[in-house]
Amino acid sequence: MEKREFCQLPTFETRRESYEQVDKQRRYEQILECLGHNQMTAKELSVEMFKRGYIPSTERNFTAPRLTELCQKGIVEPIGKTKCKYTGKTVAVYEVRNGWKKNVCKNNYR
Repeated sequence: MEKREFCQLPTFETRRESYEQVDKQRRYEQILECLGHNQMTAKELSVEMFKRGYIPSTERNFTAPRLTELCQKGIVEPIGKTKCKYTGKTVAVYEVRNGWKKNVCKNNYR
């Protein structure tokens, strides 16, 4: 077995490969379409996206990283906390910021 330095671990490589395979623009569109004028948690959003056939499971990791990116872009914002009906944990609730609600499907988030 080949031994590698810390930053060359296979997990860093596979994580990077997975990150690069995601079509982020398409996922942003799907998230914004599902979120629309609603307030949802990352898990609720992943359940909705699964129902629509956008993602292969209800795992929140399909939505949470993109929600973080959309928050950093100023398009989505966390507006409070609630108890998740799936896990029982306290989680953030998100909504599309007011200025973006009219333009959700106009690709103004790049």
